[in-house]
Amino acid sequence: MHPVSLHADEVYASAQSAAASSPVVASWRRCMVMHHLAPEQERAPERLTDSEFRQTRQASERLIVEAREEMDKLFSTVGRSGCCLLLTDRNGVALERRGTAGDDRAFHDLGLWTAAIWTEASIGTNGIGTALADERAVSIFRDQHFFSSNTGLSCTTAPIRDHRGEVAAALDISTCRDDVNEMMLSILSQTVRDAALRIELNLFRSAFPGARFLMVPQAAHAAAALLAVDRNDLVIGATRAARLALALDDSRIAAGIPAADALDENRAGDRQDLVEAERAALMRALSRANGNVSQAAIALGMSRATLHRKMNRFGLH
Repeated sequence: MHPVSLHADEVYASAQSAAASSPVVASWRRCMVMHHLAPEQERAPERLTDSEFRQTRQASERLIVEAREEMDKLFSTVGRSGCCLLLTDRNGVALERRGTAGDDRAFHDLGLWTAAIWTEASIGTNGIGTALADERAVSIFRDQHFFSSNTGLSCTTAPIRDHRGEVAAALDISTCRDDVNEMMLSILSQTVRDAALRIELNLFRSAFPGARFLMVPQAAHAAAALLAVDRNDLVIGATRAARLALALDDSRIAAGIPAADALDENRAGDRQDLVEAERAALMRALSRANGNVSQAAIALGMSRATLHRKMNRFGLH
C-alpha cells in the first residue's frame, strides 16, 4: 500500500477509536470533526496577503522586538543542524523566521515561511497549531502530523504568554532531517521551551517599565514566577506561573494587593510596616552619606538633633 494511504488509514482508525486518547489523536479528531480536513489531502498552509502580513507584524511589534535576540541565539545553536525557527502570533501567523540558505528551498516548499498560517485549521496537526490549541509545549514527530505530505517533518513548539498570562505567540523549531529521532527532538524541545520562557519574561518586564520585580519562591518554577510591584509595593502584574502559585487573577491585581500579602509574608500589621519603613529610610540616608549624620539629616529634611533621636530610638549607631 502507498505510504500516503497507510498514514491516512492510521489517522482515520486512531481518530475513530474510542480507546485512543493521546494529545496527538485528540488533535487528529479536531482536524476531521472541527476543521473538516482529510489526512490524504496535499496542501500547503494558508497565507496572508502582503498588506495583511504588514498589519499583523505591526500589531506584534513588541513581541518581535523582545524575541529577536533570543531567536538569534537559538538559531546560532541549532541552525547548522538543519533546523528552521519560526515565531508566530497567537493566530499561528509566522512573523519571523531563521534558517540557512541551503535549507530554504525545502522549508519554503513546506510552507515554513513568514506570512504562512500554521494553525490546525490551516494545515492540520503540527507543532505550532497544536501547541496553540492545547496551550502547552508540543512535539510532533513525523507521522504524528495530520497530513501525509508533512510526515517528513519533525517540529517542537512552545507557547509564549503575555503579561496577563494569556497565550500570545509560539516559538517553533522544525527540521526535515531523516536522522532525527525522538531523543534528539526531546533535547530540541527543552531548548525551545527555555527560549520561549526568556521571551515571555522579556515581554513581562517591558509591560511594566519602572516596576520592581519579585520572584515567587514557593512556585514550582520560581524563575518563571515573577511579580511586578509599584513604588507602594502593590502588585501590578504577575506572570502565569506566579498567578498559579499565588491564586492571583486580574481582579485581585486590579484591586491593589500588597506584595507582602500576596507572598503571605509574616508581618505584625500596618503599624509595624510603617516602623520598618522609617527605619529603612534612615539607614539608606546614612549609607548614602557615608555615616555623616549632618548630611543625612539634610537629605531627609530634618534637624541633626531630630535624626539623632530617631537613630537612638531605632538603635542605629
